[in-house]
Amino acid sequence: MWQIILGIGIIFLLLEIFIPSMFFINFALASVVCAIISLFYKNIFGLIAIFSILSLAFIFILRPIFQKKSPNDQKTGIEEKYVGKTARVIESVTCNSGIITIYDERWQARNVEDSTIEINCNVEIVGYEGLIMKVKKID
Repeated sequence: MWQIILGIGIIFLLLEIFIPSMFFINFALASVVCAIISLFYKNIFGLIAIFSILSLAFIFILRPIFQKKSPNDQKTGIEEKYVGKTARVIESVTCNSGIITIYDERWQARNVEDSTIEINCNVEIVGYEGLIMKVKKID
């Protein structure tokens, strides 16, 4: 019996590897604990209840901890390298289009104000949205 339960836990672990959501790991942990319990307790309905309770407990206890350490929370590096720096406009920048250059790189840019920034003006990068820099004109 414990081999079947442990096998189910391995399947959940493989699902977590291929679909990284920090969700299936809870079921894998519950399966391992349930497999250990099944060495001493043989009632299948009791084991299903234990598995269900452990799964819910792990979801409510461990998932928030796993979500806090999610790799999606890491910074991209744009904040340090570009935001707050001065760039030069090489194609007029409006709220809908434009291109700037910084560190010999070309970036699409959008003006945060409702005006046009002309070519060869200096701008400050105040933020970004994806790969588009948000800029404002430096006086």
